[in-house]
Amino acid sequence: MSILKNLFHSRDKPKNSLPGNSYNMLFGRTTSGKNVNERSAMQVTAVYACVRILSESIAGLPLHAYRYLKDGAKEKAINHPLYLLLHDEPNPEMTSFVFRETLMSHLLLWGNAYAQIIRNGKGEILSLYPLMPNRMTVDRASNGEIYYTYMVNDSDNPTLKAQGQVYLRKEDVLHIPGLGFDGLVGYSPISMAKNAVGMALACEEYGAKFFENGASPSGVLEHPSTIKNPDKLRESWNSLFQGSGNSHRVAVLEEGLTFKPIAISPDEAQFLETRKFQIDEIARIFRIPPHMVGDLEKSSFSNIEQQSLEFVKYTLNPWVTRWEQAIQRSLFLESEKREYFVKFNVDGLLRGDYESRMNGYATARQNGWMSANDIRELENMDLIPDELGGNLYLINGAMTKLQDAGVFAQDVPEETEVDSNGKDSEQSEKDNSLVELDK
Repeated sequence: MSILKNLFHSRDKPKNSLPGNSYNMLFGRTTSGKNVNERSAMQVTAVYACVRILSESIAGLPLHAYRYLKDGAKEKAINHPLYLLLHDEPNPEMTSFVFRETLMSHLLLWGNAYAQIIRNGKGEILSLYPLMPNRMTVDRASNGEIYYTYMVNDSDNPTLKAQGQVYLRKEDVLHIPGLGFDGLVGYSPISMAKNAVGMALACEEYGAKFFENGASPSGVLEHPSTIKNPDKLRESWNSLFQGSGNSHRVAVLEEGLTFKPIAISPDEAQFLETRKFQIDEIARIFRIPPHMVGDLEKSSFSNIEQQSLEFVKYTLNPWVTRWEQAIQRSLFLESEKREYFVKFNVDGLLRGDYESRMNGYATARQNGWMSANDIRELENMDLIPDELGGNLYLINGAMTKLQDAGVFAQDVPEETEVDSNGKDSEQSEKDNSLVELDK
């Protein structure tokens, strides 16, 4: 065991780059010629839409702290200090929605989300503050412990005189890593897919330049003789006909001057198809259904609800699990981890239409695993008082166990009644049973 432990602690420091490449080289110039980083990627509408959808979805989910009870049940730990921080206000400057939205956007763009944990003398958490991932470095000390180095500058706080590096213990940082090479630090989805994002940027620039240059193919001006001042002629032509506002203007050519287009049209270059494919490509990176970023080509009333449910199951659930386990590991004390836990509530996103919900509730109510108040709580309705039976679990009275079927016929009553044929009631019931079996 000691050998394995030493081997673990002697590993290289956490990395978010491929072997032989520095992290910065993952960004920069792409094959399309565009420079891509997290901020320039957000200028692509598809990237902005995907980041916003996932960030707002995680931020909008109810997040509660729970406590296990002795009988295996659970209840909301309203009195625990973390309940207010996670559910309402992680720090005096932002709400829980804004805090989670910010961290989730960091996680989607940089591949890591960091928040500083402020504790009191007892180790209890007082507040949580987001930290910028591009200024954080994760390293390993000589004893094998992970520590964090954060670069502080005057943009954080104008009154802060101390600038430079701040060292933080792992107990002081909430770190949510994305998919990574070593399980300790995630790498940026934008850096991994920089060519796809760069091509989307190049397509947008090409379309903008196309309209800027007159929404018509470029060409050359030909003159039968020598032009003394070609620059002046070019500037004169551009001032009259360049730009989308000057498109379709009638050109008057003098002295044998002719205009010959030399470029292919955008239709021939399949410009629109290329732009559409890049939207699907970026949606594929973030695993977002195309209809959620405005592509309804393959969506219909019959499948769009199923696509929305798949978004919750296959896109949101992995992120939710990543958040829950990171919070459980970093924010609870060792003495609390067996008693408390946090949970995102995604039930609201998985609910179907009204008729489907009512049918499901009816089945649960009749089979005894949901009470009236359980149903009303899911529908955000006022609870029925306990004295009126709001918390009763009922089942259909006609149902019984298979092994108990016919037990009533085996009991011999103390007093028997004689029917009109002179037989007692028990004998009559047996005869009737035999008749039914013979049939």
